[in-house]
Formats: sequence, structure tokens, C-alpha cells
Amino acid sequence: MNEIKTLRINLLEAITQSLDLREFNEKSCQADILRIDKIHPIISGNKWFKLKYNIESALEQKCNTILTFGGAYSNHIIAVATLANELGLKSIGIIRGEEPRELSHTLKSAKENAMQLNFISREDFKNRSSENYYKSLVDIYGDFYLIPEGGASAEGRKGTEEILSLVNYKKYSHIMCSIGTGTMYIGVVNSSEKEQQIIGIPALKGMVDLLDQYSLFIKEEKKDSCKIFYDYHFGGYAKKNPELINFMNYFFEKNNIPTDFVYTAKLLYAFYDLLKKDYFPKNSKILIIHSGGLQGNISLPANTLNF
Repeated sequence: MNEIKTLRINLLEAITQSLDLREFNEKSCQADILRIDKIHPIISGNKWFKLKYNIESALEQKCNTILTFGGAYSNHIIAVATLANELGLKSIGIIRGEEPRELSHTLKSAKENAMQLNFISREDFKNRSSENYYKSLVDIYGDFYLIPEGGASAEGRKGTEEILSLVNYKKYSHIMCSIGTGTMYIGVVNSSEKEQQIIGIPALKGMVDLLDQYSLFIKEEKKDSCKIFYDYHFGGYAKKNPELINFMNYFFEKNNIPTDFVYTAKLLYAFYDLLKKDYFPKNSKILIIHSGGLQGNISLPANTLNF
């Protein structure tokens, strides 16, 4: 679509950087990080890939309003708002929880990008996928193109299957990425080589049996090469502690790569921990996907991070 082509998405910025693993020389492993966080200042990382085909579909249907869901600190919400605004589309964000006295930086930015915000109770938010709730939204807003929370749709999975095409991915034995809705994880799994192990690190507490939940969408020949570690959420979505913050500063000092405390810091913490525990066989080559979301760090107190 011509409209899509005019966006300031620069896939040439999606470089790979080798991680400094000199303190782990005895492990004989190599790790690179794919910087898809660099392709756009806001619509960065996996957000572009999850939204790309959704937006194309909306434009093909000549629908000029995008409606989606998310929380107060959702990278998805600000990405949708920014993308819609750049394309001259209207956007509506259905936000989990009561409206706060002070909007988060994310929601302020969404409003600045002309997104209409509608706050609903957490109980109603749980029912957002029901047919009755969808009908009530149509009654309120009229015609719109619906993008599920986090871009978790067939279009979103199709887009994330393109992430590995940015790099010579076949040379890696393992590929690691964060898990929120699982959309990126599924896309990466399905576009990887059969013998490559794809490791997912959930950022939310309480996620269990994800491979069973994803089985409908994962290619049969890839199911045995999927692995998910559930114990690196640091208390839950957007939760953090001094250990995680210290790790973020340590990682930046070693590699000059910023991370966010919601997703990528937990992912990289998991990688280092698994490396220390000898999870990876000697001579493993690991690709780690930096999924963006750095705007979330703005919510941290000043001088918390060294970057």
C-alpha cells in the first residue's frame, strides 16, 4: 500500500550486535542481538511487524478508524496511536482499568497522537473478546477495524514471521525472544529452521502451558524445538526490583545497548542466567531479539538508569 510505504520505518537499522561474553569464555558460546528496536522511534521492534498487515487490511477495507485494547503502559497502544496518526486514520484505545488522575506517559503520548481513550473496568476488559462486547463497541463507535491487544491476530503472526528475514538467522542454534501475547514467539517459531530451538521468556506472571495454547498456530514440525522458561517475570507484567535495574545498567555498560524493564531486560537476564547454568551446549550460537518498548523506561525515576 502506498500509504504504508510513506512511513518512516527503516529496516536497514535492524542491525545485529555481538554481545560481550568475555567473562563467560569457558562456555564457548556466541550471542548476537537483533536490534529491531532501532527501526522507528515509536513504532519500534515487534510492534511494526504485528501492525503491518493489520493496517494494510484496514486500508484495503477503506476503514478509517482503528480500535484496539491495552493497559496504561502499553507499547502497543502508543504504537497504534502513532501509526494511525501518521496515516491520517482515527484511533480508539480501550484501556484496562479506571481512568487515573494523572495519565501515564504512554497514554499522554497516545492522546497527543489523537487517540480517543475509553477506560473500562478490569472485569469488562476480561470480556473484550466476547461477541456481545464487540456488538456494544459497534453500537458506540460505528464502523472500525479491530486490532486485538498486542496485535495478537493472524495478521500479527504473519508480520512477525518476517523478523528473521532481517538477519542470516540460519547460522544460529538458538533464538530467544520475549513473550507477551505470544504473537512474536509464534511467528519466529514458524519462520525458523526445523533444528533451531526457539526460547521464549514470558514477561507476565501466571503464564502456564503456553505451548499447549499456541499449538494450533505452530507448525507441526517445529513443536519439538520450542522451549519456554516461566520464571523470569520478576513478579509480573511491568514489575521490577533493584536486581533487574542493576542488570540493565550492567548490560548497558558491557554492550552499550539499552533495554526496557518490561520485556527485553527480563529476556536478557534470562539469557545470562541460562548461560551461567550451562543450559546452552558448547559452541552454541544464540540470536536474541530486541523487541523495542524503550519508551516504558520514561516512567522510571530520574537517574535510575545509566542511559
